[in-house]
Amino acid sequence: MNIYQSIKMAFKSIAGNKTRSFLTMLGIIIGVSSVITLVSVGQGTTSSITKQLQGLGTDLLTVNIMGRGATTSLSYEEVMELKEISGVKAVSPVISGNATVKKGTVNDTYAVEGITPAYEEVKNFHVQSGRYILDIDNEYRMKVAVIGSEVASDFFGINNPVGQTLQLNGVSFKIVGQLETIGTSATGSNDDKILIPISTAERFLQSRGIRSFTVQADSTELVSSTQERLKAWLDEKFMYADNAYSVFSAQEMMDTLNSTTQMLSLALGGIAGISLLVGGIGIMNIMLVSVSERTREIGVRKAIGAKKRDILLQFLIESTALSGFGGLIGVALGYGASALISSMSTLSTEVSMSIVAVSFSFSLFIGIVFGVIPANKAAKLRPIYALRTD
Repeated sequence: MNIYQSIKMAFKSIAGNKTRSFLTMLGIIIGVSSVITLVSVGQGTTSSITKQLQGLGTDLLTVNIMGRGATTSLSYEEVMELKEISGVKAVSPVISGNATVKKGTVNDTYAVEGITPAYEEVKNFHVQSGRYILDIDNEYRMKVAVIGSEVASDFFGINNPVGQTLQLNGVSFKIVGQLETIGTSATGSNDDKILIPISTAERFLQSRGIRSFTVQADSTELVSSTQERLKAWLDEKFMYADNAYSVFSAQEMMDTLNSTTQMLSLALGGIAGISLLVGGIGIMNIMLVSVSERTREIGVRKAIGAKKRDILLQFLIESTALSGFGGLIGVALGYGASALISSMSTLSTEVSMSIVAVSFSFSLFIGIVFGVIPANKAAKLRPIYALRTD
């Protein structure tokens, strides 16, 4: 008997017991769909967080100064010395605070940042109209401001805000530029802030010294070595005091995140894979029952010339077909569940073709492995014994 006849007989047997075949496949269906759904949620979440961290800049180091004793900040000149460190491309000091912003009868509280012109390059945050903060603004402590798109919308609607004035804590600031719309990153919204010259911010926000600044490395590959040199400089500056500063690296965070999520995805896939094993045991159980029910049929086939390998092949094809159909239905359900989760919740999902291929291949493998024992039992039946069975 050729393979085509074996396949035809296997499919005929499955079609003859539709309900039992479906219940047999149920374990495989649940297992494959669970693997695809859980891993897609894990990968989608990882991708979402990675994009937010990339928005912070993978070549950037953010430094926060806590200080030592009465020294809780660095001077502007000390921060600018960092540009001399090997691997440092640019340094952007920031003085942050909040201010009540008013125009006419509209007022609200917004974040205000005192910056230097380097902020534009380091943060990759450009203007859509007007100009940026210039060195001359810092030199003469000009009361000028660059506002985010949300601030512009709140106070000026669709009108151009450049050239207009806003009252910040009762002080008039002339708007010289409007920032492009960036959206929300891991540190919050970038569109509801107001940028002013750092020298103006020192007096306006009554904050002497620099407690936060961002260092841009020459490249992502140099972030680690630049971070070590930066820490050495800060250790010397604060005489190796504990907790005098913190250095945050988005690249370091991404590496840790990727490592953690890979482990999490493996764990989720492993847990879901247990369902596949249970489904395989179900297939073996039903196939053993099927061999017992069809003992006389096997005897007749052997009596008219069927060989041991023909019987073995028929039952192996039947078990593989059961797991294969279950795998296909599981793949479809996995895609559907992932799309449903993405549309009905805030979770992001990302179905990977490699996971689909692995889970479906594993379902076929389960069908072959757990079909061997029943198929072998059927193939070893002696024709005389089989024909005596009712």
